[in-house]
Amino acid sequence: MTTGQGEVPAEFVRALHSLRAARLRPEVQLEEVPGPGRIAPWSVALTGEVRRPRDEEGLASGRFVVLHDPAGQEAWDGTFRAVTLVRGTLDAEVAADSLLGAVAWTWFEDALAGSGIVPHAAGGTVTRVLSQSFGALADRPEEVEFEIRASWTPADGDLGPHLVAWATLMCTTAGLPPMPDGVTVLGRRH
Repeated sequence: MTTGQGEVPAEFVRALHSLRAARLRPEVQLEEVPGPGRIAPWSVALTGEVRRPRDEEGLASGRFVVLHDPAGQEAWDGTFRAVTLVRGTLDAEVAADSLLGAVAWTWFEDALAGSGIVPHAAGGTVTRVLSQSFGALADRPEEVEFEIRASWTPADGDLGPHLVAWATLMCTTAGLPPMPDGVTVLGRRH
């Protein structure tokens, strides 16, 4: 579901086609959701979840948003902006490591580089939240949720590699091993 007013710009239509043509790992499930309407004249948003076959609970989740302003925006230094969020959980021991933020940011950088993307005007944050339970819930183990929020300006409207990079970041966050070299992900059957 794209958000926008008037006739859809041809550049945005080509970008949507490139997203639809992207081949993702089978563990990644996507759903199109309404995009934000106030940030840019045109947008599209997808939510995603990494799930192993027959598992009820997802391993990681996130959101991928493409913003398009044919006139460009100074802060973006371009006409497109990719905005992403990835969420996962960690063991409390791992989450206590002071290097977690830096490591998670390298996952982001590696996912982009692995898709052949040189990000422009990239920025983001890594956040972790520790949950401790008390009283009747005291038997629950400590749980740490973390988020990687990032945005960057694509060089052009070929956004398929950007979607693949985001899906790769979700898979890394979920703890899945990288796809071996030479393995090609086949498209889903319709």
